Amino acid sequence: MSSPLLEVRDLIVHFYTREGVVKALDGVMLSVGRGEIVSLVGETGSGKTVTALSIMRLLDHNARIVRGEVLFEGRNLLQLSEEEMRRIRGREISMIFQEPKSALNPVLTVGFQLREALEAHGEEGEAALEKVLSMLRRVGLPDPERLVNRYPHELSGGMAQRVMIAMALLMRPKLLIADEPTSALDVTVQAQILELIQSLVREMNTSVLFITHDLGVAAEISDRIAVMYAGVVVEQGNVYDVFEEPLHPYTRGLLAAIPRPGRELMAIEGEVPSLLNPPSGCRFHPRCPAVMEVCKRVKPRLVEVEPGRLVACHLYGGE
Repeated sequence: MSSPLLEVRDLIVHFYTREGVVKALDGVMLSVGRGEIVSLVGETGSGKTVTALSIMRLLDHNARIVRGEVLFEGRNLLQLSEEEMRRIRGREISMIFQEPKSALNPVLTVGFQLREALEAHGEEGEAALEKVLSMLRRVGLPDPERLVNRYPHELSGGMAQRVMIAMALLMRPKLLIADEPTSALDVTVQAQILELIQSLVREMNTSVLFITHDLGVAAEISDRIAVMYAGVVVEQGNVYDVFEEPLHPYTRGLLAAIPRPGRELMAIEGEVPSLLNPPSGCRFHPRCPAVMEVCKRVKPRLVEVEPGRLVACHLYGGE
């Protein structure tokens, strides 16, 4: 089996705030294969976006990567200089952000911003403009010749997100990180954007790390799913296996909380812990219906229980 395109190993990230040290990521383990779409799912605040920003090396100034590796084609991105990372961003790894109108500069035209992305990697002039127009057509935006002269406030949310997708894919990157790219859009536009991302990345053979809190979206778009809770990946597996036979109690709780006809809605008891003072051992143990004494003391390792199925839980020998 070939090595993954992206592999995150034992990633620990802390944020230093006035209230104390926020232990945002606690040993994240994650991989994305070549040509694969992997969804990273979990509640708000579980560390999904921090994981993405760590991969891109775009964390805030008060963040510190305490330990871990981010291997991209075998290179540890955490050991590269900022100049080397600038060459990788956009060309080899691109990111689509959650709020497209916040990510676009409000005082610059769409065309200027797209051409600027190309110029950063040495492509200029008429060739750059033609590449911009071609990509805007491919993402389904009408009349790109007029669109390049418009400003972000003149675009709808769906149009702005299509512009962001065009910008992210201009250089045909090997990896696309999409951070909840449809959460700010209405349901109809959301479906169109998901279909667009799927078709373009398959066409370009681009791998995708798709971040979402919506399990329905993850089921629709993914080859594999990684489930995150309180800064830890607790389960990974093929999308069908995870939905049909979830292993971790948290994953089971998430799926039981999805409204379905003829079935009582179940809720996960308790609250997400504060990452200023997270629980010892397994971070899910205060809310877990299957909690054991060992869960309170020992953090479970992510273990492979069968080919392609990984879970961090003492029920499966993750001690």
